[in-house]
Order: sequence, then structure tokens, then C-alpha cells
Amino acid sequence: MLIKRRQFLTTCGIATLATQISPLTAEPANTIRKPPRLQAGDTAGLISPAGIVDAKDIEAAQKSISQLGLKVKLGKHILDRYGYLAGKDSDRAQDVNLMFSDRTIKAIIPMRGGWGCNRILPLLNYSLIRSHPKIIIGYSDITTLLLAINARSQMITFHGPVATSTWNQFTVDYFKRILFNAEAVTMQNLNPSEVRVEIIAPGKARGKLVGGNLSVLSAMVGSPYLPSWNKSILFVEEVGEDVYRIDRMLTQLKTAGILNQIAGFIFGQCTKCSLGDEPSFTLMQVLQQHILPLGIPAWYGSIIGHIKDKFTLPIGVEVEINAELGTIRMLEAAVSLV
Repeated sequence: MLIKRRQFLTTCGIATLATQISPLTAEPANTIRKPPRLQAGDTAGLISPAGIVDAKDIEAAQKSISQLGLKVKLGKHILDRYGYLAGKDSDRAQDVNLMFSDRTIKAIIPMRGGWGCNRILPLLNYSLIRSHPKIIIGYSDITTLLLAINARSQMITFHGPVATSTWNQFTVDYFKRILFNAEAVTMQNLNPSEVRVEIIAPGKARGKLVGGNLSVLSAMVGSPYLPSWNKSILFVEEVGEDVYRIDRMLTQLKTAGILNQIAGFIFGQCTKCSLGDEPSFTLMQVLQQHILPLGIPAWYGSIIGHIKDKFTLPIGVEVEINAELGTIRMLEAAVSLV
């Protein structure tokens, strides 16, 4: 009976709560773990760790994921509703933990972002996750899970499409090359006339790739769920924010001591970001004000964010960036061949 109870607590995440009396700063083994690559016929688990989805969303997502050559398994609470969240915190966390413990699941693809992932971080079983490394990918609010799992489980995670994304040829190509083929790819905007790179500061830099949605990232500052920033390459993206809010969030990263640690900076896309009604700086002026004094390579315009075309970015992998060319070159594969 004791063994069964312990197994139940582990999968639902309550075991993690029981161990919170130990210091939150305690880290797993320092060796970063890479999840196994995907193969045709593998099963992807779909979950809703943040905002609400409906049956039509799931039906469309299942079709998209199946076209990648993957089978689909749905999280137990994927259709739950709790206010504006896709279920209670404990249930959404349980779906994450169960997907990692399920040996038939090879990749975990959240349905969408929204809001809610930050609320479940204390309920995740990071030791369980580390012992069952597998691909977890997403963007927007999923930034929270990607950074926390990378930091606390010391595992490579992936910033890229969610299940309800537009799975066009561009997005699928990077997804398959990195996650199926285990390639160390170079990511570069293919059509400069459509998505133009704007250099903030020229140069090359190497470091661990870390980042995600800027507002989600800034909301995590001060928590024990962020990775080391030392000599990292920071990438961010945003949607629907006035420029002064971008300024405010970058200022927060600066005063928290994050910006002065990084070796390079990439701002992907600021989709539907406006100057607001009051007199304003341009976005580029704000980026120059914060980034130029750092003396590091930096640019704006990489294909990252709330847009149809998306790179698949491996969080925790060593990369080399070139600000003049707007390239992100992976220096190693992000998944293992086993």
C-alpha cells in the first residue's frame, strides 16, 4: 500500500510539494540531458497547461501532428475549464508529470499558450522529468515551462510551435531537421524583403541559447525557475505590447542583473506592437538604449514569435550568432540518437 501511494504522489506532482522543504536552489546533476530524437510512428502527448481549448482545436491539432508522422495521445485534463484556465493548477501539472512518466510518449506539445504555466511550476516533479528526458516544445506562455524544466531538470527544451500553430512548410522543416534528423542547423531569415534583419550591434558571439516571450520571462525574474545567464545568448519575442512596455520589461532584466551577463542578444518579432498614444521612442531606439551599452552582438528581426513561420530553437544548446547575417548556428545536435 505504501508503494502504491508513493507512486500516485509522484505522478500527480504532490511528491514535489512534499519535498519543497528542501532548498529550492538545490540543482539536479549539472550534466545537461538531451531528449531522444523523434522517429516516424512515435507518440506525441497533447496537453493544455495554460489557456482553454475546445474540441475543434484538438481535432485540428491531431490532424497537424499526424501529418508529421506522429501518433497522438491526449492529456487527461486537456478539455478542463477553470475560469480562464484549462483546469485546476493541480490537474494541469498532473498532465505534465504524467506525460513525462509515460514511456510511450516521445514528445510533449502543449495546445496553446495564454496564461497559467507559471502557476504550476511548484507542482512539477523535476526529478521525474530529468529521469525521463523527452522533447517539450512551445512558445508564448509555454516559455515558463521551457525555462523552468531547463533550469531545474537540466534538460534541453525547445521554443517553437504549439499544437494549434500554423504547421506550414517553413515551420515543419526546422521542426523535423532538429527533432527528427538531429541536425545542428543554421537558422537564417530566407526572405529579407518580408522579414528584415535590423542590426543593433555587429559581431559574432557564442553561448548557451536561452529565452522566450519577453513578458513571460520578465514575470519569472526573482523566481528559482530561471537558468544561468552567464555568457548566454538571450532571445526574446513579444506580441501586442506598446513600446514603453518593452522598455519597462528590458529595464527589469537590466536592473535584475541579467542583461550585463549575456554574450549576445536577439529580438525576434514584436508582432502588433505599437507606439501607443503618447509621445514615444521607436522600438529600435529602445533596443539601442538597452543593448548598445552592453557591447555585444545583437539584432532585431529573427523569425521567432507570434508569427506563422517559426524556427525551432533549442534552449540550453551552444550556438554561435552573427548579427550582420542574422544567423543562429547550432554547434551541436539538440537531441540524442538513442
